[in-house]
Amino acid sequence: MKKPRLAIPVTIAIVAAMLAATLTPTRAQDGGAEMKEAAPIPEASIPSYIIAAVNSPARPAADKALDAGRKPAQMLAFFGIKPGMKVVDLSAGGGYTTELLSLVVGPEGKVYSQNPNLARFAKMLAAWHARVKNLSNVVAIEKPADVPNLLPVGPDSIDAAIINMNYHDLVHAGLNMDRMNKTIFTDLKKGGVYGVIDNSAQAGSGARDAGTLHRIDENFVIKQVEAAGFKLDAASSALRNPRDDRTWPIFKHRGQQDRFMLKFVKP
Repeated sequence: MKKPRLAIPVTIAIVAAMLAATLTPTRAQDGGAEMKEAAPIPEASIPSYIIAAVNSPARPAADKALDAGRKPAQMLAFFGIKPGMKVVDLSAGGGYTTELLSLVVGPEGKVYSQNPNLARFAKMLAAWHARVKNLSNVVAIEKPADVPNLLPVGPDSIDAAIINMNYHDLVHAGLNMDRMNKTIFTDLKKGGVYGVIDNSAQAGSGARDAGTLHRIDENFVIKQVEAAGFKLDAASSALRNPRDDRTWPIFKHRGQQDRFMLKFVKP
């Protein structure tokens, strides 16, 4: 007797479940319980000012070429960036995220764009300075991210801070992450958002792959950020790729790596 074949929808469901099982569960604060990730935000629900910023003709073509992999509209909407906000771009690199934030917060807002003043980053810093000098609502901060007086603001004055795919680099560089996270905590308003996006490492690997594969364990990051007083508020699946086994350097298939997107809040 022939074995009955699985119906196509059942087969698809099984495959989907197998892929989903490769994702690292996001750990919430409450004793290790898992937090369900939010699905990507429907395009129709993304605010018009974010769509306008992403599609702005002022953005360089090289930035727009990265959008398919980075999904900036999802990032900005998930973290709740709005016109008039005061926001921080930590470890801004060449300024991809800085310019997006600048366009969204507009003339009534302010962006504090931070990079370290290191000779080995001279080319990147030159590109960053060339960009931010043309963004009137951006303040360039050229100092390490873990100094106590990082931002020229008082406590409880920032609406949001974002670090986009560079948390692992700061860990690998040996920065005092506890001090950096506590400084951001102090400067954020109550209810302010600390958004972290980074490249997923294998579960339980901690910071092992930060300097080689440019990946970091999601729960390692959560533990560090929560230690500064933050609460994990939400996680998004918008940058997930379950086909990524997390064993290859992210530059090998840039834009295709599995990434976690975490929203922490200051209670």
